[in-house]
Amino acid sequence: MATEPLLPLPYLVRAPLEKTDQTPVLILLHGLGSNEQDLFSLANQVPAHFLVIAARAPLQLGANSFAWYQVDFSSGKPVYDREQEASSRALLIQFIEQVKANYQIKGKVYLGGFSQGAIMSYSIGLTRPDLVHGIALMSGRLLEEIKPQLATHQSLQNLKVFIAHGTQDAVLNIQYARSSKAYLGSLGLQPTYREYPAPHTITKEMVKDLVQWINSH
Repeated sequence: MATEPLLPLPYLVRAPLEKTDQTPVLILLHGLGSNEQDLFSLANQVPAHFLVIAARAPLQLGANSFAWYQVDFSSGKPVYDREQEASSRALLIQFIEQVKANYQIKGKVYLGGFSQGAIMSYSIGLTRPDLVHGIALMSGRLLEEIKPQLATHQSLQNLKVFIAHGTQDAVLNIQYARSSKAYLGSLGLQPTYREYPAPHTITKEMVKDLVQWINSH
């Protein structure tokens, strides 16, 4: 059995049915307090020609509980540790670069996540569109502090975006998704946007629409 490449973050991998130099990749990022097993459960629903990788965040909160950064909701709005977010973002950029190099990937790379994983996907996609072809954002938000760091307008124009959010989300309000959609539109992007009558979770409908979006590209 072949040994998987050593990367900057622990991860799980589902190999493609048949690997070519144009094999596409989907990298999945879990939310606050979860781990790489969480979104890896979606791998069997992703098209078989994809290489699917689920990464584990670097900050351990407890047993099998990890985060990309710590966040405080006590004020009613999320207040996050900016240094931890920046550190995790740099680590993820390194992770993506090494996935492409070690797996000899020349095909399209998609980055997707839930909640905090979606937030990280926003930040990387909008600051480093040279690394990813598309980002899938489930129940996340766009950090205001990222906006001054955006890549050039021209380099963002080919970025594909999928936004999915529950209208009953009590953790990250649906307004985060709506305002992000409007902001991306102001940048000239046309995200695929879906709302669901759901709380802060991933529904079967979200996954179905995500897979359909991936297949459309």
